[in-house]
Amino acid sequence: SCLLFEYLIQKYLLKSEITIGDGSALITGILLAFNLPAGLPIWMIIVGALVAIGIGKMSFGGLGFNIFNPALVGRVFLLVSFPVQMTMWPLPDGITGATTLGIIKEGLMFGSTMTDISAQLPSNMDMFLGITSGSIGEMSTLALLLGGIYLLVRKVISWHIPVTMLVTMAVMTGIFWVINPESYASPMIHILSGGALLGAFFMATDLVTSPMTRKGMIIFAIGIAVITVVIRLFGAYPEGVSFAILIMNSFVPLINTYFKPRRFGSKIKAKIV
Repeated sequence: SCLLFEYLIQKYLLKSEITIGDGSALITGILLAFNLPAGLPIWMIIVGALVAIGIGKMSFGGLGFNIFNPALVGRVFLLVSFPVQMTMWPLPDGITGATTLGIIKEGLMFGSTMTDISAQLPSNMDMFLGITSGSIGEMSTLALLLGGIYLLVRKVISWHIPVTMLVTMAVMTGIFWVINPESYASPMIHILSGGALLGAFFMATDLVTSPMTRKGMIIFAIGIAVITVVIRLFGAYPEGVSFAILIMNSFVPLINTYFKPRRFGSKIKAKIV
């Protein structure tokens, strides 16, 4: 659907060069799918693809000009428009239920403690292997880590955004957990569940919508982590990675302005010893 909509928009609306061969629309489609429940109706997926490409990408002028991650634009649109369908998750036993973060959020809202809630949660090993509920691309920690390591080894991405984001999330949630373990989940649960790993390795590292410099990447990643944790712990939604990345996407031009790379050939004051 993403490939089709990009082709139709470029050919009949923009009357511009067809660029579906660059693979960016394909990646958007895959990432959008990874952010959706496996049981979502096909027509909703097609609508999400149209929003991702038409609004998230082509309305800004196409690849290289969009300020927001197109796949997340499509995902958030679907979440706001179809909240029931977007929060129905197929479980390993074939029925639907809440995600790990959803169970925690609901339990704490109704006065349960983490000791009570933990009996309903999958084990850390189940979350690591993917024997749990959630979006297609956020279930198996093992698969996400293998994919992330592959991107790092191939130098498609650098470590600055994923490592900084995950470490910041672990530190923040760890502080709350140490202070009150009955009201807050452990850092391990926050890292293994939800979209933390998917967002850290595959969404926040998008070359077009992330900062250019290493310092900028670190500030960007810290912002994503802080917003994610605030939404998870104190917001109405159990998950906040998508919102956090989109919010920080809007700050990328400002971050790039304040953390500009040194221009080749610029004068550097020599230190006289």
